[in-house]
Amino acid sequence: MIFNKNLHVDLLNKLGKGNMGEHLGIRFTEIGEDYITATMPVDHRTKQPLGLLHGGANLVLAETLGSVAATCCIDTDKQYCVGLEINANHIKSVRSGLVEGIAKPLHIGGKTQIWEIKIFSETKELTCVSRITIAVLDKKQR
Repeated sequence: MIFNKNLHVDLLNKLGKGNMGEHLGIRFTEIGEDYITATMPVDHRTKQPLGLLHGGANLVLAETLGSVAATCCIDTDKQYCVGLEINANHIKSVRSGLVEGIAKPLHIGGKTQIWEIKIFSETKELTCVSRITIAVLDKKQR
Protein backbone atom coordinates (compact mmCIF):
# COMPACT_ATOMS: atom_id res chain seq x y z
CA MET A 1 0.00 0.00 0.00
CA ILE A 2 1.30 3.45 -0.92
CA PHE A 3 -0.64 5.23 1.84
CA ASN A 4 0.26 5.74 5.49
CA LYS A 5 -0.71 3.06 7.97
CA ASN A 6 -3.90 3.40 10.02
CA LEU A 7 -5.64 5.24 7.19
CA HIS A 8 -9.39 4.71 7.04
CA VAL A 9 -12.38 6.32 5.33
CA ASP A 10 -13.84 7.72 8.57
CA LEU A 11 -10.64 9.68 9.19
CA LEU A 12 -10.70 11.14 5.68
CA ASN A 13 -14.34 12.17 6.07
CA LYS A 14 -13.55 13.89 9.38
CA LEU A 15 -10.87 15.96 7.59
CA GLY A 16 -13.60 17.31 5.30
CA LYS A 17 -15.70 18.79 8.11
CA GLY A 18 -16.19 22.54 7.92
CA ASN A 19 -14.74 23.08 4.44
CA MET A 20 -15.76 23.07 0.79
CA GLY A 21 -15.88 19.28 0.58
CA GLU A 22 -18.51 19.12 3.29
CA HIS A 23 -20.47 21.96 1.72
CA LEU A 24 -20.65 20.10 -1.61
CA GLY A 25 -21.41 16.74 0.02
CA ILE A 26 -18.14 15.01 -0.90
CA ARG A 27 -17.74 11.68 0.93
CA PHE A 28 -14.71 9.41 0.82
CA THR A 29 -15.81 5.84 0.15
CA GLU A 30 -12.81 3.55 -0.35
CA ILE A 31 -9.06 3.29 0.14
CA GLY A 32 -7.28 0.72 -2.02
CA GLU A 33 -3.66 -0.30 -2.47
CA ASP A 34 -2.97 2.66 -4.77
CA TYR A 35 -6.22 4.62 -5.01
CA ILE A 36 -8.81 6.60 -3.03
CA THR A 37 -12.43 7.10 -4.09
CA ALA A 38 -15.07 9.66 -3.12
CA THR A 39 -18.58 10.56 -4.22
CA MET A 40 -20.31 13.89 -4.75
CA PRO A 41 -24.03 14.53 -5.28
CA VAL A 42 -25.29 16.24 -8.40
CA ASP A 43 -27.79 18.62 -6.82
CA HIS A 44 -28.50 22.32 -6.21
CA ARG A 45 -25.01 22.76 -4.69
CA THR A 46 -23.12 21.34 -7.65
CA LYS A 47 -25.19 22.19 -10.75
CA GLN A 48 -24.82 25.12 -13.12
CA PRO A 49 -27.84 27.11 -14.47
CA LEU A 50 -28.55 24.61 -17.29
CA GLY A 51 -29.11 21.87 -14.71
CA LEU A 52 -25.84 20.06 -15.45
CA LEU A 53 -23.02 19.20 -13.07
CA HIS A 54 -20.82 22.31 -12.92
CA GLY A 55 -17.31 21.84 -14.30
CA GLY A 56 -15.94 23.66 -11.27
CA ALA A 57 -17.60 21.11 -9.00
CA ASN A 58 -15.77 18.38 -10.93
CA LEU A 59 -12.53 20.23 -10.20
CA VAL A 60 -13.36 20.53 -6.50
CA LEU A 61 -13.91 16.76 -6.33
CA ALA A 62 -10.71 16.13 -8.29
CA GLU A 63 -8.60 18.52 -6.19
CA THR A 64 -10.03 17.13 -2.97
CA LEU A 65 -9.20 13.58 -4.00
CA GLY A 66 -5.73 14.40 -5.34
CA SER A 67 -4.69 16.60 -2.43
CA VAL A 68 -5.92 14.17 0.21
CA ALA A 69 -4.33 11.18 -1.56
CA ALA A 70 -1.01 13.04 -1.81
CA THR A 71 -1.13 13.97 1.87
CA CYS A 72 -1.75 10.33 2.78
CA CYS A 73 1.61 9.41 1.19
CA ILE A 74 3.84 11.72 3.23
CA ASP A 75 5.02 12.13 6.82
CA THR A 76 2.66 14.92 7.90
CA ASP A 77 4.85 15.70 10.91
CA LYS A 78 7.58 16.85 8.51
CA GLN A 79 5.81 17.85 5.28
CA TYR A 80 2.56 19.14 3.77
CA CYS A 81 1.06 19.18 0.28
CA VAL A 82 -0.30 22.02 -1.84
CA GLY A 83 -1.69 22.03 -5.36
CA LEU A 84 0.46 23.54 -8.12
CA GLU A 85 -1.73 22.94 -11.17
CA ILE A 86 -4.97 21.18 -12.03
CA ASN A 87 -6.70 20.57 -15.35
CA ALA A 88 -9.79 18.71 -16.46
CA ASN A 89 -11.51 17.44 -19.55
CA HIS A 90 -15.29 17.32 -19.18
CA ILE A 91 -16.41 14.37 -21.30
CA LYS A 92 -20.07 13.74 -20.56
CA SER A 93 -22.71 15.78 -18.73
CA VAL A 94 -24.50 14.58 -15.61
CA ARG A 95 -27.92 15.88 -14.48
CA SER A 96 -28.63 13.98 -11.25
CA GLY A 97 -27.50 11.31 -8.82
CA LEU A 98 -23.95 10.88 -7.61
CA VAL A 99 -20.62 11.02 -9.36
CA GLU A 100 -17.68 8.99 -8.12
CA GLY A 101 -14.05 10.01 -8.44
CA ILE A 102 -11.03 7.76 -8.21
CA ALA A 103 -7.53 9.15 -7.68
CA LYS A 104 -4.46 7.15 -8.72
CA PRO A 105 -0.84 8.31 -8.72
CA LEU A 106 1.14 8.90 -11.89
CA HIS A 107 4.23 10.04 -9.95
CA ILE A 108 5.08 10.13 -6.25
CA GLY A 109 8.37 11.93 -5.71
CA GLY A 110 10.05 13.60 -2.78
CA LYS A 111 9.07 17.13 -3.84
CA THR A 112 6.24 16.64 -6.35
CA GLN A 113 3.38 14.25 -6.95
CA ILE A 114 1.07 13.89 -9.96
CA TRP A 115 -2.36 12.30 -9.59
CA GLU A 116 -4.94 11.35 -12.20
CA ILE A 117 -8.58 11.56 -11.16
CA LYS A 118 -11.32 9.95 -13.22
CA ILE A 119 -14.94 10.83 -12.46
CA PHE A 120 -17.79 8.47 -13.35
CA SER A 121 -21.59 8.70 -13.38
CA GLU A 122 -23.78 6.26 -11.47
CA THR A 123 -24.01 4.25 -14.69
CA LYS A 124 -20.18 3.97 -14.69
CA GLU A 125 -19.76 6.27 -17.69
CA LEU A 126 -16.58 8.34 -17.69
CA THR A 127 -17.63 11.98 -17.30
CA CYS A 128 -14.39 13.82 -16.49
CA VAL A 129 -10.64 13.22 -16.43
CA SER A 130 -8.43 15.48 -14.35
CA ARG A 131 -4.76 15.68 -13.44
CA ILE A 132 -3.30 17.53 -10.48
CA THR A 133 0.33 18.35 -9.73
CA ILE A 134 1.13 18.62 -6.04
CA ALA A 135 4.11 20.29 -4.36
CA VAL A 136 5.44 18.52 -1.26
CA LEU A 137 6.82 21.17 1.09
CA ASP A 138 8.89 20.83 4.26
CA LYS A 139 7.46 22.21 7.47
CA LYS A 140 9.68 24.74 9.21
CA GLN A 141 11.40 23.28 12.26
CA ARG A 142 11.05 25.31 15.46
